[in-house]
Amino acid sequence: MKRASVICQSASSKMTTTVERAQYSDRVPIRSIILRPDGGSGLAGQHARVGGWVKTGRKADKDAFAFLELNDGSCAGNLQIIVEADKGDLGQLVLTGACLQVDGVLKLPPDGKKQKVELQVEKVIHVGVVDASKYPLPKTRLPLELLRDYVHLRARTNTMGAVARIRDELSYATKRFFHERGFRYVNTPNITTSDCEGAGEMFQVTTLISEAEKLEKNLIKNPPPSEVDVESAKLIIKQRGNDVAQLKSAKASKQEIGIAVAELQKAKENVLKMEERSKLQPGIPQKDGKIDYSQDFFARQAFLTVSGQLQLESYACALSTVYTFGPTFRAEKSHTSRHLAEFWMVEPEMAFAELEHDMDCAEDYVKFMCQWLLDHCMEDMKFFADKIDKSCIDRITMSAKTPFARITYTEAVELLTDAVKNGKKFENHVEWGIDLASEHERYLTEVKFQKPVIVYNYPKEIKAFYMRLNDDSKTVAAMDVLVPKVGELIGGSQREERYDVMLSRMKEMGLPIEPYEWYLDLRRYGTVKHCGFGLGFERMVQFATGLDNIKDCMPFPRSAGRADL
Repeated sequence: MKRASVICQSASSKMTTTVERAQYSDRVPIRSIILRPDGGSGLAGQHARVGGWVKTGRKADKDAFAFLELNDGSCAGNLQIIVEADKGDLGQLVLTGACLQVDGVLKLPPDGKKQKVELQVEKVIHVGVVDASKYPLPKTRLPLELLRDYVHLRARTNTMGAVARIRDELSYATKRFFHERGFRYVNTPNITTSDCEGAGEMFQVTTLISEAEKLEKNLIKNPPPSEVDVESAKLIIKQRGNDVAQLKSAKASKQEIGIAVAELQKAKENVLKMEERSKLQPGIPQKDGKIDYSQDFFARQAFLTVSGQLQLESYACALSTVYTFGPTFRAEKSHTSRHLAEFWMVEPEMAFAELEHDMDCAEDYVKFMCQWLLDHCMEDMKFFADKIDKSCIDRITMSAKTPFARITYTEAVELLTDAVKNGKKFENHVEWGIDLASEHERYLTEVKFQKPVIVYNYPKEIKAFYMRLNDDSKTVAAMDVLVPKVGELIGGSQREERYDVMLSRMKEMGLPIEPYEWYLDLRRYGTVKHCGFGLGFERMVQFATGLDNIKDCMPFPRSAGRADL
């Protein structure tokens, strides 16, 4: 597979002496100048049109010219441009945030300068001015928390621009990994009637509220007919019926009788409408004391999905190896640095595969992404190592090169218990049967093993109904991939393929059967052993970059109380 943006962090192996224009623009991407092995010095003397946003600017030599650092988002680095006073209003050009497009000549800077090449401006093509007194992104670095208040502008900052490029490359690496291994990409629905996690923390999709509001306004503007109004309309039916009878007894023409019959039919239809409207009540419709979802848009309860897994299994049971990659949603009112209401998941499903295959695939996938970042995103990774987390490059290098540890849940609990006995203090109590907390996961990965760890065979009580029950009847064939910095990165399992066992588990957990009848059909008709997992994409970005808050790992974060734009 080929992709133009793969060169975003490294120059082409074939050095050219001419500038490379963007495919759909007259401009030359800054990355194609400064990310060459020679830093762009080999392009000295070439004419180029560049565009971007001013990071910093300053006037020099008594305002005779100005030095500007221009960035177009194609890479982390800036191109220095020199603009003389006769080419434009330097007072506007030097302001941080201004957008410029200029023509000029690339030239070598004086000896001793950091940059390898700079652009001498010959003509200013475009200036997108900025009001410096109101622009919220100054030259100085702002806290990431504050930047969340300017989510529409924060992509212009060095950190969020680098996050965007990292996300893009990880997205491409994901698609390449699965495509090269024979997986088919399936689009699973964002609107579902099934709760994959069984936790009930789902956003409901309904038009009942908006329809109730419309009805209330309509009833105020056009009140429903009273009983007297309906009775009066019924008298008109009686009168129209008498008219028809009289015409027939008088042997009137067919045309006259037809007109009278039509009037009678209109009167009947009017009464039916009046009776129906007279029954209208403001508020959300109810039946037997409960909300009547049969009157909702989908004629039943519907939700935003927390996972595409269940639907994806239906395709795995036909195409064998499939995956989906899309947004998922969880209505968990949490304000921690680990939670989002909208997040992206990568979810593969494999038929004719068991837990061991699931763990192999998950480990290979994480290693592939880590290696991809090392091969294609080193400029941005160096930025994160310098500004955010000094260990981030070492962490993904270790993850790409080192086999992951694999331990059972029982072994993990024993290791944590031993740590407590030796003086380690955890906020969350350790005993068999608990759901491992983030602090437990990070202890295992950062202290005990100092590398990613796969924990498998969890207690059935803390895992979902669809996970395959092990022979001990106490644990399920579940696995989690734990990584340093983040904790759980991947959660997966071998799925329960036995109809009777799954049905028993659903009843044991108090789940309604009817919404999952289609899912049970996969076990009724041609069942097969299969497995899969889900990777939280923002957690992968967090793992790679070292960012502390997951809200900074996606472009437009949604969380409890925040849904900007």
